Amino acid sequence: MASRSCGNFFDLASGEMPEVPQTPRSLPRVMTIPGIISDGNGSSDVDSDSASSVPRERKIIVTNMLPLVAQKDNGTGKWRFSRDEDSLYLQIKDGFSPETEVIYVGSLKIEIEANEQEEIAQSLLDGFNCVPTFLPPDIQKKFYYGFCKQQLWPLFHYMLPMCPDHGDRFDRQLWQAYVSANKIFADKVMEIANPEDDFIWIHDYHLMVLPTFLRKRYNRVKLGFFLHSPFPSSEIYRTLPVRDEILKGLLNADLIGFHTFDYARHFLSCCGRMLGLDYESKRGHIGLDYFGRTVYIKILPVGIHMGRLESVLNLRSTCNKVKELQEQFNGKKVILGVDDMDIFKGISLKLLAFEQLLLQHRELQGKLVLVQIVNPARSSGKDVQEVKKETYMAAKRINEVYGCLDYVPVILIDRHAPRYEKTAYYAVAECCIVNAVRDGMNLVPYKYIVCRQGSSIMDQVTGTKPESSRSSTLVVSEFTGCSPSLSGAIRVNPWDIDAVAEAMNMAITMPDAEKQLRHEKHYRYVSSHDIAYWARSFMQDLERACKDHYDKRCWGIGLGLGFRVVSLSPSFRKLSVDHIVSSYKRTHRRAIFLDYDGTVVSQSSMVKFPSPEVVNMLNALSNDSDNTVFIVSGRGRNPLSEWLAPCENLGLAAEHGYFLRWNKTSEWESLSADLDWKGIVEPIMKHYMEATDGSSMEVKESALVWHHRDADPDFGSCQAKELLDHLENVLANEPAVVERGQHIVEVKPQGVTKGLVAEKVLSLLAADGEAPDFVMCIGDDRSDEDMFESISNTVSNSSSTAVPEIFACTVGQKPSKAKYYLDDSADVVRMLRGLAGASNPDPRRSAQFKVAFDRVF
Repeated sequence: MASRSCGNFFDLASGEMPEVPQTPRSLPRVMTIPGIISDGNGSSDVDSDSASSVPRERKIIVTNMLPLVAQKDNGTGKWRFSRDEDSLYLQIKDGFSPETEVIYVGSLKIEIEANEQEEIAQSLLDGFNCVPTFLPPDIQKKFYYGFCKQQLWPLFHYMLPMCPDHGDRFDRQLWQAYVSANKIFADKVMEIANPEDDFIWIHDYHLMVLPTFLRKRYNRVKLGFFLHSPFPSSEIYRTLPVRDEILKGLLNADLIGFHTFDYARHFLSCCGRMLGLDYESKRGHIGLDYFGRTVYIKILPVGIHMGRLESVLNLRSTCNKVKELQEQFNGKKVILGVDDMDIFKGISLKLLAFEQLLLQHRELQGKLVLVQIVNPARSSGKDVQEVKKETYMAAKRINEVYGCLDYVPVILIDRHAPRYEKTAYYAVAECCIVNAVRDGMNLVPYKYIVCRQGSSIMDQVTGTKPESSRSSTLVVSEFTGCSPSLSGAIRVNPWDIDAVAEAMNMAITMPDAEKQLRHEKHYRYVSSHDIAYWARSFMQDLERACKDHYDKRCWGIGLGLGFRVVSLSPSFRKLSVDHIVSSYKRTHRRAIFLDYDGTVVSQSSMVKFPSPEVVNMLNALSNDSDNTVFIVSGRGRNPLSEWLAPCENLGLAAEHGYFLRWNKTSEWESLSADLDWKGIVEPIMKHYMEATDGSSMEVKESALVWHHRDADPDFGSCQAKELLDHLENVLANEPAVVERGQHIVEVKPQGVTKGLVAEKVLSLLAADGEAPDFVMCIGDDRSDEDMFESISNTVSNSSSTAVPEIFACTVGQKPSKAKYYLDDSADVVRMLRGLAGASNPDPRRSAQFKVAFDRVF
């Protein structure tokens, strides 16, 4: 297993990485915490030697673009900066206490010459608490306009590059630029961060591998990530060639946020299908176990800044525009759409639905206007041009067919519309429609609701009585992130033109009382779930997710973007071969318990026979007169007898201990149990096997097992849970237990556990006056945890004054009742090789112990 110090993040792709120049160190050294961050690129997982020079609580917000507006002074040629008050990231700070210092890290929307970068960086830090990253132009182009916009953004919006004219194919150079840009962001964050105390909040798909870089620099860094775009289903996401690297990058965060449960569900499904990870909900919080760390999932849609929007409502220019629009549309009803010009906003589908509405309801002609405000396009690609052309053609056709001198059915505003103008349109619109075919969140409906609520100043200007009831109606695509939170909206499938047309008709003809009830419900939600609530809620969950950082031992493993942190109990450590061999040599009576699958034989191996080396080592251990060695397995006694036939003196416990045999020449002993329940269970399991493609049923002498390893992960897991519930109900009064293991559901007699085997053998040794002074137990799954616990309890309850050395060891680095771990079955074999070399084969004790064994069992 590679050490974290060996990781080279640029060894992740074939070909040469782009040259990444060192960004100028424009920050004063006082911002850098001594003992934490060095000027080099080495690992920095060490404790600070001195207290932070910044006493206030700090939050570091990392975004692709800083929340700043830049203008160049024509006279001096100098850049002037101001805050972008409309930026969501700037508004986040309202969710934190006034004492909290918020620092922003991100790029600028303009290109700064190299000789100006240091001066501007210092100015932005001093004036705005902003730290610019200054990506080299070539990397910036390939990173943002290349990988982000041409590959990630379309894919996350469900557009696959099926052919060259329909999206760009994966380009390794663009991916390398994406990684390089994330590395530069990491360097800037770590220049200013005190990872012991600061919380770092990363935003959106541009920076999805940034958590890996930061986690590598400091294992216990406090990291949150929020995705503002959709996360696609696993069938879409799995087409991305670097799918694992991005998933692992996100999993290096402590908390991952999504707008909707659908997006979170897709992410969890991808983690399960591609990385084999399971998740569970504990007290309402969804968590993924990732190498001992719990990665929490947050589901909460972002809100709007109420104060900012209300202040725009009260502007004189807004009030005047509202009065102007009321006169312009006197006697008409306005349906409003506000969208970016891109292929996913469904503008042309909206126009087709509006055309269908006018065709089907002729009484609305001359009385209904669709105002479509088009935000300036963020790119000028072929797709955008085609959408723009289609939009203009549809608007022109509708106006020619249904318009007249004093009536224009579709008003297309394709220019920069000031905030006050948009706000005025929101205020006068009878209905707002968001018809996107795929959209991460979309806050247009929220803004519309607040504007329809109005304000006291707006009421005075428009002559509206303060006590007047407010109303609004919404038609919202079910494919937008805001849809689940707007339960009073009319939800539509944007592809169904007739349904969208009927929804718009329903919205404008709905009784006033119903419009008011829907509006009140929406306004209560929007006003209480604003941007401050969202930021505060996310940060509270991030603090909770990080609270146990120092309760466990952490170390990094893996190369490149496969880097991850293993976080385990402080007493949990890797079993050293030298250490256990030393103990083995100085002890005189030993008990050894070994699981079979996943322990002495690899779980992934198709061949279940033990290798000749394993057979030789088991013989060396079991032939030693000082040893009692057992293979304790869930396997049946027939395959175990066949596979381990060369081991004459090896003890076998089959089917979790239901069958026991001291050595090859002795008879099998079995527990006394009522197995009549098998007649109930077998037809039920067979039914689930037939209903679940890829599943199978294993019939043992004492148990029945339903396997779903080869079934669809989600369907198999769902069926396993249903089968578990079903069997628990029908077996409520039967002497059987139902257990769910790794890709299995097993039914076995009550009281049969691997722990019982260990307890009996240890009790026998003690009763025979030969209590062991060395006990070793190795296993890899949940059933082996019973052995670890049983050994500990048996030894602690023993009347013997001598306390044996116990080596309870799990296979794989994961939470366990064992004190030690080994990485895999190959590690187990290496350890057994060391013990076998220290053994003294002498089978004379076998016959003596067999007599005592028979006496007990």
